[in-house]
Amino acid sequence: MPRLQQFSPPLPIELVNALNDIGVKTDTDLLLFDDPSNIFRRLPPELGVSLLDFRRAVESVVELAAAPSTYGDKLLEKEERRNEDIFVDDMLVGVPELDALLGGFNPPIVIEVSGDKGSGKTALALQLVLRHLARTSDSSVLWIDSSGEFSPERVSLVLAQIPGEYSATVLERLQVSLVFDIEAAHEVLETLRQVMSMRGAESHLESPVTRCIVIDTITPLLGPLLSATSSQGHAIMTTFMRQLHAFADSFSLTIIVINSSTNILPRNPEAVFETTRKPALGPSFTFMTDATLWLSRRDADNSSNEADYESTLHVAEVFRSRISRSKTWARFKIRNGLLFSAS
Repeated sequence: MPRLQQFSPPLPIELVNALNDIGVKTDTDLLLFDDPSNIFRRLPPELGVSLLDFRRAVESVVELAAAPSTYGDKLLEKEERRNEDIFVDDMLVGVPELDALLGGFNPPIVIEVSGDKGSGKTALALQLVLRHLARTSDSSVLWIDSSGEFSPERVSLVLAQIPGEYSATVLERLQVSLVFDIEAAHEVLETLRQVMSMRGAESHLESPVTRCIVIDTITPLLGPLLSATSSQGHAIMTTFMRQLHAFADSFSLTIIVINSSTNILPRNPEAVFETTRKPALGPSFTFMTDATLWLSRRDADNSSNEADYESTLHVAEVFRSRISRSKTWARFKIRNGLLFSAS
Protein backbone atom coordinates (compact mmCIF):
# COMPACT_ATOMS: atom_id res chain seq x y z
CA MET A 1 0.00 0.00 0.00
CA PRO A 2 2.36 2.79 -1.22
CA ARG A 3 2.20 6.29 0.23
CA LEU A 4 1.15 8.96 -2.29
CA GLN A 5 4.45 10.83 -1.84
CA GLN A 6 6.37 7.70 -2.82
CA PHE A 7 5.07 7.47 -6.39
CA SER A 8 7.46 8.08 -9.25
CA PRO A 9 6.94 10.29 -11.16
CA PRO A 10 5.70 12.19 -8.10
CA LEU A 11 2.31 13.83 -7.69
CA PRO A 12 2.23 17.59 -7.03
CA ILE A 13 3.51 18.03 -3.47
CA GLU A 14 0.81 20.59 -2.61
CA LEU A 15 -1.90 18.10 -3.60
CA VAL A 16 -0.23 15.28 -1.65
CA ASN A 17 0.01 17.44 1.48
CA ALA A 18 -3.63 18.51 1.18
CA LEU A 19 -4.74 14.88 0.78
CA ASN A 20 -2.67 13.88 3.83
CA ASP A 21 -4.41 16.61 5.85
CA ILE A 22 -7.82 15.04 5.16
CA GLY A 23 -6.61 11.49 5.91
CA VAL A 24 -5.97 10.32 2.34
CA LYS A 25 -2.40 9.03 2.58
CA THR A 26 -2.19 5.94 0.37
CA ASP A 27 -3.36 4.74 -3.03
CA THR A 28 -5.95 2.58 -1.24
CA ASP A 29 -7.33 5.63 0.60
CA LEU A 30 -7.62 7.54 -2.66
CA LEU A 31 -9.05 4.79 -4.86
CA LEU A 32 -11.16 2.60 -2.57
CA PHE A 33 -12.28 4.29 0.63
CA ASP A 34 -14.44 6.99 -0.99
CA ASP A 35 -15.56 8.31 -4.36
CA PRO A 36 -12.84 10.57 -5.81
CA SER A 37 -15.42 13.30 -6.39
CA ASN A 38 -16.23 13.35 -2.67
CA ILE A 39 -12.52 13.53 -1.85
CA PHE A 40 -12.13 16.48 -4.25
CA ARG A 41 -14.93 18.38 -2.48
CA ARG A 42 -13.03 18.04 0.83
CA LEU A 43 -9.92 19.70 -0.57
CA PRO A 44 -9.42 23.37 0.44
CA PRO A 45 -10.47 25.81 -2.33
CA GLU A 46 -7.25 27.79 -1.92
CA LEU A 47 -5.33 24.77 -3.20
CA GLY A 48 -6.18 25.86 -6.73
CA VAL A 49 -6.56 22.35 -8.16
CA SER A 50 -9.34 21.95 -10.72
CA LEU A 51 -11.56 18.87 -10.92
CA LEU A 52 -9.91 17.99 -14.24
CA ASP A 53 -6.43 18.18 -12.70
CA PHE A 54 -7.57 16.08 -9.76
CA ARG A 55 -9.04 13.40 -12.03
CA ARG A 56 -5.78 13.28 -13.98
CA ALA A 57 -3.90 12.80 -10.70
CA VAL A 58 -6.25 9.94 -9.76
CA GLU A 59 -5.73 8.35 -13.18
CA SER A 60 -1.99 8.64 -12.66
CA VAL A 61 -2.26 6.85 -9.30
CA VAL A 62 -4.37 4.10 -10.89
CA GLU A 63 -1.73 3.57 -13.56
CA LEU A 64 1.20 3.63 -11.12
CA ALA A 65 -0.50 1.36 -8.56
CA ALA A 66 -1.54 -1.25 -11.12
CA ALA A 67 0.40 -4.50 -11.20
CA PRO A 68 2.85 -4.59 -14.12
CA SER A 69 1.97 -7.00 -16.90
CA THR A 70 4.16 -10.04 -17.45
CA TYR A 71 4.13 -13.32 -19.37
CA GLY A 72 3.03 -16.55 -17.74
CA ASP A 73 6.29 -18.36 -18.49
CA LYS A 74 8.24 -15.58 -16.76
CA LEU A 75 5.99 -15.86 -13.71
CA LEU A 76 6.49 -19.62 -13.62
CA GLU A 77 10.27 -19.25 -13.93
CA LYS A 78 10.29 -16.69 -11.11
CA GLU A 79 8.13 -18.91 -8.87
CA GLU A 80 10.33 -21.95 -9.45
CA ARG A 81 13.45 -19.93 -8.70
CA ARG A 82 11.86 -18.58 -5.53
CA ASN A 83 10.89 -22.07 -4.37
CA GLU A 84 14.45 -23.26 -4.89
CA ASP A 85 15.65 -20.48 -2.58
CA ILE A 86 13.35 -21.43 0.30
CA PHE A 87 14.84 -23.47 3.10
CA VAL A 88 12.00 -25.79 4.01
CA ASP A 89 13.38 -27.04 7.31
CA ASP A 90 15.07 -24.06 8.97
CA MET A 91 12.05 -22.09 10.26
CA LEU A 92 11.82 -24.04 13.49
CA VAL A 93 12.01 -23.09 17.15
CA GLY A 94 13.99 -26.25 17.84
CA VAL A 95 11.54 -27.69 20.38
CA PRO A 96 9.99 -30.72 18.61
CA GLU A 97 6.69 -30.65 20.50
CA LEU A 98 6.29 -26.92 19.81
CA ASP A 99 7.27 -27.10 16.15
CA ALA A 100 4.85 -30.01 15.62
CA LEU A 101 1.84 -27.87 16.58
CA LEU A 102 1.94 -25.96 13.29
CA GLY A 103 4.29 -28.19 11.33
CA GLY A 104 7.02 -25.57 11.64
CA PHE A 105 6.92 -21.92 10.64
CA ASN A 106 7.81 -22.32 6.96
CA PRO A 107 6.86 -19.49 4.58
CA PRO A 108 4.62 -18.09 3.33
CA ILE A 109 2.79 -17.76 6.64
CA VAL A 110 1.42 -15.15 9.08
CA ILE A 111 1.25 -16.37 12.69
CA GLU A 112 -0.24 -14.61 15.72
CA VAL A 113 1.49 -15.36 19.02
CA SER A 114 -0.58 -14.13 21.97
CA GLY A 115 -0.41 -14.36 25.73
CA ASP A 116 0.12 -12.49 28.98
CA LYS A 117 3.35 -10.72 29.82
CA GLY A 118 5.98 -13.31 30.71
CA SER A 119 4.28 -16.13 28.80
CA GLY A 120 7.21 -16.53 26.39
CA LYS A 121 5.95 -14.73 23.27
CA THR A 122 9.09 -12.72 22.55
CA ALA A 123 11.32 -15.61 23.62
CA LEU A 124 9.67 -17.90 21.07
CA ALA A 125 9.99 -15.40 18.22
CA LEU A 126 13.57 -14.56 19.15
CA GLN A 127 14.64 -18.20 19.24
CA LEU A 128 12.95 -18.84 15.89
CA VAL A 129 14.79 -16.03 14.10
CA LEU A 130 18.17 -16.52 15.80
CA ARG A 131 18.14 -20.25 15.07
CA HIS A 132 17.29 -19.50 11.43
CA LEU A 133 20.00 -16.84 11.04
CA ALA A 134 22.62 -19.05 12.71
CA ARG A 135 21.97 -21.80 10.16
CA THR A 136 21.67 -19.79 6.94
CA SER A 137 24.26 -17.34 5.62
CA ASP A 138 22.19 -15.29 3.17
CA SER A 139 19.06 -14.58 5.26
CA SER A 140 18.09 -11.50 7.23
CA VAL A 141 15.23 -10.71 9.63
CA LEU A 142 13.27 -7.51 10.20
CA TRP A 143 12.24 -7.03 13.84
CA ILE A 144 9.69 -4.23 14.31
CA ASP A 145 9.80 -3.05 17.93
CA SER A 146 6.75 -1.03 19.03
CA SER A 147 7.62 -0.71 22.72
CA GLY A 148 11.33 0.14 22.77
CA GLU A 149 12.02 -2.99 24.82
CA PHE A 150 14.21 -4.83 22.31
CA SER A 151 17.34 -5.86 24.21
CA PRO A 152 20.65 -6.55 22.43
CA GLU A 153 21.91 -8.10 25.67
CA ARG A 154 19.04 -10.58 25.63
CA VAL A 155 19.80 -11.42 22.00
CA SER A 156 23.45 -12.08 22.81
CA LEU A 157 22.50 -14.30 25.76
CA VAL A 158 20.19 -16.46 23.67
CA LEU A 159 22.47 -16.52 20.64
CA ALA A 160 25.34 -17.86 22.74
CA GLN A 161 23.19 -20.94 23.46
CA ILE A 162 22.20 -21.61 19.82
CA PRO A 163 24.72 -23.52 17.70
CA GLY A 164 25.09 -22.63 14.05
CA GLU A 165 27.68 -22.34 11.33
CA TYR A 166 26.89 -18.67 10.72
CA SER A 167 26.39 -17.43 14.28
CA ALA A 168 29.18 -14.86 13.96
CA THR A 169 27.18 -12.75 11.48
CA VAL A 170 23.71 -13.09 13.02
CA LEU A 171 23.62 -9.62 14.61
CA GLU A 172 24.63 -8.04 11.29
CA ARG A 173 21.60 -9.63 9.64
CA LEU A 174 19.05 -8.82 12.36
CA GLN A 175 17.54 -5.43 11.48
CA VAL A 176 15.57 -3.69 14.25
CA SER A 177 13.14 -0.86 13.44
CA LEU A 178 11.53 1.16 16.22
CA VAL A 179 7.97 2.26 15.42
CA PHE A 180 5.27 3.71 17.64
CA ASP A 181 2.25 3.99 15.31
CA ILE A 182 0.72 2.20 12.37
CA GLU A 183 1.85 4.87 9.91
CA ALA A 184 5.49 4.30 10.82
CA ALA A 185 4.97 0.54 10.46
CA HIS A 186 3.54 1.09 6.98
CA GLU A 187 6.59 3.15 6.01
CA VAL A 188 9.02 0.50 7.24
CA LEU A 189 7.19 -2.24 5.34
CA GLU A 190 6.94 -0.14 2.19
CA THR A 191 10.69 0.50 2.26
CA LEU A 192 11.28 -3.23 2.62
CA ARG A 193 8.90 -3.96 -0.24
CA GLN A 194 10.78 -1.62 -2.54
CA VAL A 195 14.13 -3.14 -1.60
CA MET A 196 12.90 -6.70 -2.12
CA SER A 197 11.20 -5.81 -5.42
CA MET A 198 14.42 -4.24 -6.63
CA ARG A 199 16.32 -7.34 -5.63
CA GLY A 200 13.91 -9.46 -7.66
CA ALA A 201 14.53 -7.26 -10.72
CA GLU A 202 18.31 -7.22 -10.20
CA SER A 203 19.31 -10.81 -9.56
CA HIS A 204 23.00 -9.89 -9.26
CA LEU A 205 22.45 -8.33 -5.83
CA GLU A 206 24.08 -10.48 -3.17
CA SER A 207 22.91 -8.87 0.07
CA PRO A 208 21.05 -11.08 2.58
CA VAL A 209 17.40 -11.76 1.73
CA THR A 210 14.72 -10.94 4.30
CA ARG A 211 13.03 -14.23 5.20
CA CYS A 212 11.14 -13.27 8.35
CA ILE A 213 9.37 -10.27 9.90
CA VAL A 214 8.52 -10.05 13.60
CA ILE A 215 6.18 -7.36 14.97
CA ASP A 216 6.66 -7.10 18.74
CA THR A 217 4.01 -6.12 19.61
CA ILE A 218 1.18 -5.23 17.27
CA THR A 219 -1.26 -4.35 20.07
CA PRO A 220 -0.14 -0.73 20.69
CA LEU A 221 -0.12 -0.07 16.94
CA LEU A 222 -3.71 -1.15 16.29
CA GLY A 223 -5.40 -1.12 19.71
CA PRO A 224 -5.76 2.69 20.01
CA LEU A 225 -7.50 2.80 16.61
CA LEU A 226 -10.29 0.38 17.53
CA SER A 227 -13.57 1.81 18.74
CA ALA A 228 -17.03 0.47 19.49
CA THR A 229 -18.58 3.50 17.77
CA SER A 230 -16.57 3.57 14.53
CA SER A 231 -15.50 1.00 11.96
CA GLN A 232 -12.53 3.01 10.68
CA GLY A 233 -10.07 1.41 13.08
CA HIS A 234 -11.21 -2.07 12.11
CA ALA A 235 -10.80 -1.16 8.43
CA ILE A 236 -7.24 0.02 9.09
CA MET A 237 -6.48 -3.20 10.96
CA THR A 238 -7.93 -5.32 8.14
CA THR A 239 -5.97 -3.43 5.49
CA PHE A 240 -2.73 -3.77 7.43
CA MET A 241 -3.15 -7.51 7.94
CA ARG A 242 -3.97 -7.99 4.26
CA GLN A 243 -0.74 -6.17 3.47
CA LEU A 244 1.16 -8.60 5.70
CA HIS A 245 -0.38 -11.58 3.90
CA ALA A 246 0.50 -10.05 0.53
CA PHE A 247 4.07 -9.60 1.78
CA ALA A 248 4.28 -13.21 2.91
CA ASP A 249 2.89 -14.54 -0.36
CA SER A 250 4.91 -12.27 -2.67
CA PHE A 251 8.30 -12.74 -1.04
CA SER A 252 7.97 -16.11 0.76
CA LEU A 253 8.13 -14.64 4.25
CA THR A 254 7.44 -15.97 7.70
CA ILE A 255 5.66 -13.19 9.61
CA ILE A 256 5.23 -13.43 13.38
CA VAL A 257 2.73 -10.99 14.89
CA ILE A 258 2.97 -10.80 18.68
CA ASN A 259 -0.27 -9.77 20.41
CA SER A 260 -1.04 -9.04 24.06
CA SER A 261 -4.01 -10.26 26.07
CA THR A 262 -7.15 -8.98 27.71
CA ASN A 263 -9.85 -10.22 30.10
CA ILE A 264 -12.77 -12.46 29.21
CA LEU A 265 -15.40 -13.63 31.69
CA PRO A 266 -16.30 -16.14 32.92
CA ARG A 267 -13.64 -18.06 30.90
CA ASN A 268 -12.13 -18.33 27.43
CA PRO A 269 -14.04 -21.08 25.53
CA GLU A 270 -11.21 -21.38 22.98
CA ALA A 271 -8.62 -22.43 25.56
CA VAL A 272 -7.84 -26.04 26.47
CA PHE A 273 -6.71 -24.95 29.92
CA GLU A 274 -9.15 -22.83 31.88
CA THR A 275 -8.32 -19.13 31.74
CA THR A 276 -10.03 -15.75 31.94
CA ARG A 277 -7.63 -14.24 29.39
CA LYS A 278 -7.84 -14.00 25.59
CA PRO A 279 -5.91 -12.35 22.74
CA ALA A 280 -6.31 -8.59 22.44
CA LEU A 281 -7.62 -6.65 19.40
CA GLY A 282 -11.05 -8.28 19.30
CA PRO A 283 -12.47 -11.58 18.09
CA SER A 284 -12.01 -10.88 14.38
CA PHE A 285 -8.24 -10.42 14.59
CA THR A 286 -7.61 -14.13 15.08
CA PHE A 287 -9.18 -14.77 11.66
CA MET A 288 -6.71 -12.40 9.99
CA THR A 289 -3.76 -14.75 10.46
CA ASP A 290 -3.03 -18.32 9.41
CA ALA A 291 -2.92 -19.52 13.01
CA THR A 292 -3.11 -18.23 16.57
CA LEU A 293 -0.74 -19.60 19.20
CA TRP A 294 -1.69 -18.83 22.80
CA LEU A 295 1.16 -19.02 25.31
CA SER A 296 0.73 -19.21 29.08
CA ARG A 297 2.97 -19.78 32.06
CA ARG A 298 2.10 -22.73 34.31
CA ASP A 299 3.13 -23.95 37.72
CA ALA A 300 6.17 -26.19 37.33
CA ASP A 301 6.12 -29.83 38.37
CA ASN A 302 8.21 -30.83 41.37
CA SER A 303 11.55 -32.15 40.20
CA SER A 304 14.77 -33.30 41.76
CA ASN A 305 16.76 -31.82 38.90
CA GLU A 306 18.42 -28.67 40.24
CA ALA A 307 18.47 -27.08 36.77
CA ASP A 308 14.67 -27.13 36.70
CA TYR A 309 14.56 -24.66 39.57
CA GLU A 310 16.05 -22.10 37.18
CA SER A 311 13.46 -22.76 34.46
CA THR A 312 9.80 -21.84 34.00
CA LEU A 313 7.08 -24.10 32.60
CA HIS A 314 4.90 -22.86 29.73
CA VAL A 315 2.11 -24.16 27.50
CA ALA A 316 1.47 -23.32 23.85
CA GLU A 317 -2.09 -23.85 22.60
CA VAL A 318 -3.37 -23.63 19.03
CA PHE A 319 -6.57 -21.59 19.39
CA ARG A 320 -7.31 -21.56 15.66
CA SER A 321 -5.40 -22.66 12.58
CA ARG A 322 -5.87 -22.97 8.84
CA ILE A 323 -2.68 -25.00 8.46
CA SER A 324 -2.94 -27.56 11.27
CA ARG A 325 -5.31 -28.95 13.89
CA SER A 326 -6.82 -26.49 16.36
CA LYS A 327 -7.26 -27.21 20.08
CA THR A 328 -3.85 -28.88 20.32
CA TRP A 329 -1.18 -27.98 22.85
CA ALA A 330 2.39 -28.64 23.95
CA ARG A 331 4.44 -27.94 27.06
CA PHE A 332 7.89 -26.34 27.00
CA LYS A 333 10.31 -24.72 29.41
CA ILE A 334 12.40 -21.56 29.33
CA ARG A 335 15.79 -21.20 30.99
CA ASN A 336 18.11 -18.23 30.46
CA GLY A 337 15.84 -17.06 27.63
CA LEU A 338 16.08 -20.37 25.74
CA LEU A 339 13.08 -22.61 24.99
CA PHE A 340 13.54 -26.36 25.40
CA SER A 341 11.43 -29.50 25.76
CA ALA A 342 9.57 -30.02 29.02
CA SER A 343 9.83 -33.82 28.80
